Amino acid sequence: MPLKGIRILDLSRLLPGPFASQVLSDYGAEVIKVEDTAEGDYLRASLPLVDNLGTFFWSINRGKKSIKLDLKTPAGCEIFKRLVKEVDVVLEGFRPGVMDRLGVGYSALKEINPGLIYCSLTGYGNSGPYRDRAGHDINYLNYTGISSLTRSNEGNPVILGFQLADIGGGSLWAVIAILLALQARNRTGKGQFCDVSMMDGAFAWTQFALAQWQTRDLRHNGGQQEVLSGGYACYQIYETRDGKYVSLGALEGKFWAGFCYKIGRPEYIKEQMIASAQPRIIEELRQMFRSRTRDEWVEYFADVDICFSPLLEYDEAVHNEQLRHRNMLVEVPGGERIATVMGAPVKLSDTPGRICSAAPAPGQHTAELLQEVGYSETEIADFLERKVVV
Repeated sequence: MPLKGIRILDLSRLLPGPFASQVLSDYGAEVIKVEDTAEGDYLRASLPLVDNLGTFFWSINRGKKSIKLDLKTPAGCEIFKRLVKEVDVVLEGFRPGVMDRLGVGYSALKEINPGLIYCSLTGYGNSGPYRDRAGHDINYLNYTGISSLTRSNEGNPVILGFQLADIGGGSLWAVIAILLALQARNRTGKGQFCDVSMMDGAFAWTQFALAQWQTRDLRHNGGQQEVLSGGYACYQIYETRDGKYVSLGALEGKFWAGFCYKIGRPEYIKEQMIASAQPRIIEELRQMFRSRTRDEWVEYFADVDICFSPLLEYDEAVHNEQLRHRNMLVEVPGGERIATVMGAPVKLSDTPGRICSAAPAPGQHTAELLQEVGYSETEIADFLERKVVV
């Protein structure tokens, strides 16, 4: 496993931080989930529940250990600091300043462990005028202009059906930051502070929009952004006779020509990128696609290479033969039932990722972890009695 021997203390909750640490866990890191002694991670009780555990929780916390610790007590902070001596990474998702007020911010922890990599995953980053604002995925997408780039046919911005800023702008950049910092430590022996902002990370996905902004109005017909956001016939979603949908991604000339010849409309070829022709072609193709069912169109285009695919509902996608072949859905024991979890998307030939176990029960590994850092059974019993740990 590429990250074998790397130990991570993860204090984050909800989605962005836990998803990041799960990725690292899948590739061999030992992730210790640090939860408060009250309800812990809110996702544990978030509906829907399976075996009295939130399905959102077990979907992004597999393979981890759990300790419940009260960082608002001196004893709890002391336990945390002792754990920090034995780990490589601390990951947290509180607003800037929270960890410092508890006495366990980066400035304090690096004195204990100079090689510590401390990753702060926040909405807006640890500096700037938005530093202390609250936010969620929708806010980061709106601030960065991403919501303006995807609109309904009526021109209204739409809410994406998944958390792009949380995962794409937060989780994945946190993973990259931690891996970069680990590599730097291999050379220097020193840890460092990783400041990951979901707003920054989401904005970094708008490369083409920024490139176009420098040369023309984003709403200008013929711009790359409009081609990729529903303004052109060659890159479009069409409804079929049975109320389902298909998608055409024929951006390259050869794909568009292949499509046009297949449907018997070669005159469309020369109009592929003529902006004024798009409303007419799109409407004609809409009428055409309504003449057959989705699966009939899939069969019709099966013999041509044109970037054509059905739009699968999610309950169809989880049975998709390609995803199943690539082991993107894995079954692991989860209480009284078998839980289906997401597989590891990065396929390494020599050190592949591995999905080992289900999500931990609250405080499942508390006693084990305290023993590892030198606490006696008597001391652990005292901590439990005082609810410093659970």
